[in-house]
Amino acid sequence: MSKTDLEEKIKEKVSSLLEETMEKHWGITIPKIEEDLSGKLSHPQLNIYVPLNLSFSAAKKFFKAEFLKRELRLHKGNISQLAKVLGIDRRSVHRVIKDLGVDVEKLRKEIQSIEDSQTGFVDHAIRSTLDQYKEVIQPQKMEKMYEEVHELSRNIAKILPHQELSWKEAEKEFERQFLSEALKESKGVVTKAASKLKIRVETLHRKIKRLGLER
Repeated sequence: MSKTDLEEKIKEKVSSLLEETMEKHWGITIPKIEEDLSGKLSHPQLNIYVPLNLSFSAAKKFFKAEFLKRELRLHKGNISQLAKVLGIDRRSVHRVIKDLGVDVEKLRKEIQSIEDSQTGFVDHAIRSTLDQYKEVIQPQKMEKMYEEVHELSRNIAKILPHQELSWKEAEKEFERQFLSEALKESKGVVTKAASKLKIRVETLHRKIKRLGLER
């Protein structure tokens, strides 16, 4: 499925559910909210919290460990299956597991379904989207909407296409999201962001250009 087809499918499926919920609590629908949420759901599904107070190298290591743990849970600890999804060979997966100190046996007992993973991702996307409209929607109406988020997330997760990410795609998306937040915190001042992330200014400039980030 192409990126355009995926976006259209998500928009079509999400809009009806979101419109029904907005009509119920607000008496109106806001197309911009539907557009914002559909856009977030169309992005690669990282949904992994990484502390922003870490250096870039520490944050990347933290992300890799959490991403690998999540994928091992989803694939029930099956290394061969995981290697195929990540686009790397089994030996590389084993090496990364060892380097990051990931306990595979423990994770095999913490199996997570794809639907549960999807629900968490959708829940985060809905809440972060609604947060952007707190200033324009009456508090009591917004509160009613927040109460529906969990159920809405479960319903959307059931119909949302599952997107697999390769190891390289996940790393790239992590850099895009993490560096975007770092630049936002530093108000676009590259030298300030580079200092906080403990990387060279030239390196950050290069990544900004490669990832197409806004300053």
